[in-house]
Amino acid sequence: MLAPTGTIAFMMYCDTTGVEPDIALVKYKKLVGGGLLKIVNNTVPMALRKLGYDERQITGIVEYVDEQETIEGAPGLAPEHLPVFDCAFRPRSGVRSIHWMGHIRMMGAVQPFLSGAISKTVNLPADARVEDLMEAYVEGWRQGLKALAVYRDGSKRTQPLNTGKDEEKKAEVIDLLARRAVRVKLPDERRSVTHKFSIAGHEGYLTVGLYDDGAPGEIFLRMAKEGSTISGLMDTIATMTSIALQYGVPLKALVDKFSHTRFEPSGFTNNPEIPLAKSVTDYVFRYLGNRFLQGEALVADEQETEAEVTGLREIRRFAIAGGSDDLTSGERRTFVNQADAPACTECGSITVRSGVCYKCPNCGATNGCS
Repeated sequence: MLAPTGTIAFMMYCDTTGVEPDIALVKYKKLVGGGLLKIVNNTVPMALRKLGYDERQITGIVEYVDEQETIEGAPGLAPEHLPVFDCAFRPRSGVRSIHWMGHIRMMGAVQPFLSGAISKTVNLPADARVEDLMEAYVEGWRQGLKALAVYRDGSKRTQPLNTGKDEEKKAEVIDLLARRAVRVKLPDERRSVTHKFSIAGHEGYLTVGLYDDGAPGEIFLRMAKEGSTISGLMDTIATMTSIALQYGVPLKALVDKFSHTRFEPSGFTNNPEIPLAKSVTDYVFRYLGNRFLQGEALVADEQETEAEVTGLREIRRFAIAGGSDDLTSGERRTFVNQADAPACTECGSITVRSGVCYKCPNCGATNGCS
């Protein structure tokens, strides 16, 4: 394998890093610790002497290259000599460069003399197309190359070697204070709505403070029978929700995030719109969504609520009918599938609620209850 020399080549005052042309006559290398290292090709004067230029002409051309970072347009340079100084990348203030196919053909000429692959990059311009990359690999295969690496100029956010300094972009003055979220507190005297709820026999009270336009700006949450843990949890949820609303977090984002969180207490409620709550948090945010979003609630929530209501109605109708078969489904069903029922671990069928557990109507398995 013909390996590259990388940074070692620059330390040894070499102009290239392997079997490849120079990136540019004047290039800038980004340093790991920050800053740039300007590297100028040292063989330009030697090439000019070989082409027959005198010392005065060489001095003028080299000074032009140092200043303009390109040899194109240099005083006294014959146009037919420009291809001698072409490099892999087009200079910032020039238009010439080696065609990317020239890299592949050069590698094809070297490959027969090597038993391994050639570690070299085929440099493509920034406007290279996907078809160009395909053609590069196919031509590398035709040339018998054992490896081929391509790089399109500017395809990465940063690259170690550049043909010029990054131009200082005129950044717009951004008022950070204007972009910073501002808390809008509720007035000292505000309207509010208090909602009493019950989840599996656990009663609670939800108070929602309102802005002048009727939008919610704070909530207070109290459970009738709460210990220190539940009390702290409810206060934390209420405080975090209130601060989020006052800083402009959309209520829909909070509803989507906290609805259907599952923990105890959970169970049936006294609210026909939310007949089954998976937790206090689930109930509170689904209530806020139903009360204040005005049609923006998730379709899945509406479908789930409809399924839950339908299930409860069937259970009640069955109880009123005394266990008769007079049901809309035409079947006698003691249990109705709920929207949150898990799949059976034995046969995969959807289970039905059996007390606080679930039972499979297909195989009879339960999730822990006898």
